[in-house]
Amino acid sequence: MGCVHGKCCCRYPRSSDGDNREDLGTYAQVQTHILAGRSVESAQVLSHNFKLEYSVLTQRGFYPESPEKENQDSYCIKTQIQGNPNVHFFGVFDGHGQFGTECSLFVRDRLVEILSNDPTLLDDPVKAYNTAFTRTNEELHNNSDIDDSMSGTTAITALLVGDMLCVANVGDSRAVLAVKEGNRVVAKDLSSDQTPFRKDECQRVKGCGARVLSVDQVEGLKDPDIQSWGDEEAEGGDPPRLWVQNGMYPGTAFTRSVGDSTAESIGVVAVPEVSTVHLTAHHPFFVVASDGVFEFLSSQTVVDMVNRCADPRDASSAIAGESYKLWLDHENRTDDITIIIVHIKALSNSGGGATAKRSGGRTTNTQKETSEIFFTPSASEGYWSVRSDSSEVSCCQAVSSLDQSSKVVVPSSLD
Repeated sequence: MGCVHGKCCCRYPRSSDGDNREDLGTYAQVQTHILAGRSVESAQVLSHNFKLEYSVLTQRGFYPESPEKENQDSYCIKTQIQGNPNVHFFGVFDGHGQFGTECSLFVRDRLVEILSNDPTLLDDPVKAYNTAFTRTNEELHNNSDIDDSMSGTTAITALLVGDMLCVANVGDSRAVLAVKEGNRVVAKDLSSDQTPFRKDECQRVKGCGARVLSVDQVEGLKDPDIQSWGDEEAEGGDPPRLWVQNGMYPGTAFTRSVGDSTAESIGVVAVPEVSTVHLTAHHPFFVVASDGVFEFLSSQTVVDMVNRCADPRDASSAIAGESYKLWLDHENRTDDITIIIVHIKALSNSGGGATAKRSGGRTTNTQKETSEIFFTPSASEGYWSVRSDSSEVSCCQAVSSLDQSSKVVVPSSLD
């Protein structure tokens, strides 16, 4: 996101309208920024009856007026949660506001820690998710070292428990599943962007006292009574935002967030929307990414790009590169970009290695001890690639009424 207003708060002229591209600096300078600091790591683990191959890329945004602006995105990959070889966590956290980086890192660390220590996680992951988000949000509010009054983070997370994928979303980042339909691979969104473009979310925050207006409407340049902003992916330049009744703040372009304590009074909550999918051979991969990817790329376009690449690292690079290109075609800057791609491949022979049994809804771990590895990318871009042996889509939604950017924890390689 990069600021408290969410995405696209800096409304620069579009290149098609003749904006001055010299403000971006030379093409070589932009390329140097994009390609700087790339690193790759890999490891192997065993899990359930699938082989997972995944990679993650994070790239800080390009801001001509602040070329050293830090990456406010962070991510976490943790395998073998609770010592179970069949339980894995993937999360992307997109910070915003003055203390967005601190909020992103705090939520990255605490959310997975609370989940990992929840004894109900495997029996009721939806309940565990709601508890973890609520506790994390409260702890962030109470943290005297981080001012989250006008700062916070989105969170898009995927928890793999055996053959069940459980996705929890707060904000406007996204998780997408690839589904084989005949000769086609179709994108299936596992999350729904929580923005005022959604009629249900718009009505909810209005019921909490929010004014929902674009910047032009707040500034009196457009009629505030016109409550129609078109399509989210088509608009982008001046999206609807949330404002208090008698003030010009907070101006968030999202309706849910972790942190943002000031915006809580007008309905910005940290309650996740949760969906579950049982994975099968018809699901070749899934993607978890920040809105820096999806600002100008549709879910289907992202799935098509991944499908064309045998190695998820190549897909990550291609998507990041295309995202940057489209950002610079439309704006004088780019957002931070973070993307996790997980390929799912059925094992021809599930014997050997770790084994698992289902008992009363709980997966029993028979794997031996694990070790932890922490990986931090360089300032500009970082990769993590892991191949691991680790299944019709039924989605349900449960809503409660209630650089330092990366963290990877993987078990030691197994023979």
